[in-house]
Amino acid sequence: MKAAVFDGAVRSPGEFVRIEDVPRPEMQPGHLLLRVLACGVCRTDLHIVESDLPQLKNRLIPGHQIVGEVVEGATVEMPVGKRVGVSWMGGVDGDCWFCKHAMENLCDHPTFTGYTIDGGYAEYVLVRSDFAYPLPPGLDPVHVAPLLCAGIIGFRSLRVAGVQPGERVGLFGFGSSAALAIRVLQSWSCEVYVVTRGESHRKTAESLGARWVGAEDKKPPVELDRAITFAPAGKVVVDALSSLRKGGVVAINAIHLDSMPAFDYDKLLWGERQIRSVANMTRDDARDFLKIAQELAIQPKVVTFSLDEANKALVAVKDETEAGSSVIVM
Repeated sequence: MKAAVFDGAVRSPGEFVRIEDVPRPEMQPGHLLLRVLACGVCRTDLHIVESDLPQLKNRLIPGHQIVGEVVEGATVEMPVGKRVGVSWMGGVDGDCWFCKHAMENLCDHPTFTGYTIDGGYAEYVLVRSDFAYPLPPGLDPVHVAPLLCAGIIGFRSLRVAGVQPGERVGLFGFGSSAALAIRVLQSWSCEVYVVTRGESHRKTAESLGARWVGAEDKKPPVELDRAITFAPAGKVVVDALSSLRKGGVVAINAIHLDSMPAFDYDKLLWGERQIRSVANMTRDDARDFLKIAQELAIQPKVVTFSLDEANKALVAVKDETEAGSSVIVM
């Protein structure tokens, strides 16, 4: 099969992966072999290929927002030809303390799709059947793909922040994940305040109905109940914290974050304000969000690339040059 392979080699700027012919995955018990239809390109993929995250596999096929069609390993729920979604969490041990206490996102021995195991920048992918999500018929794979990480992790961020209906919620950074989260917040009758760099991102936030939108050096005009940060910058966390009411919560939606600047405890954190990190997701998060996404008919803006254009797609995410989510289509 054809695949985009990351091997950690230093290459020319913008060349993160190489398109190669590699063996098709061999079936294993408890797994599904999928023919990949579409795979979203996530900022976490960029962190991997730019070595912001440690390289854990010598030769890796990235990609964890996968829509595929079952080829082998069919189950009653997922027969041959069934379209399924696959996300970042590729598996857990099921035996550690966290798994036994309904916190599988913190599992001691997890596998991560497109990071510790091969992912969806390929014509075929092998996945654990219990970490695949049956998709309703008729959904467009290209528009479903971004929901499978950006959507799910954004939804989990709202849960970690403890968002309640009708609250004032700040979104700091407005990429793919935030653009999906705003639809959920609006369905909960929340007022959404957006702080983000880039005129195109601000225009997108305005078009999606944010109550207020400001540049990265601006502060929301009201105190926020909750805030979610989507940018991998510690300064943004401090900016969000400075916008909270007493008792408010900041949830950090980032797998990688640069250093946190010093800040004044008395002015910013005191008053039972909280900073929480968002780590991975659970299968319940995935199922619950996909159900909500279907009910709300959420369909993100997308820009498509061929597998041969995988590097171009990664550069688009890095430079934020596209107005929608980048998706590789086989």
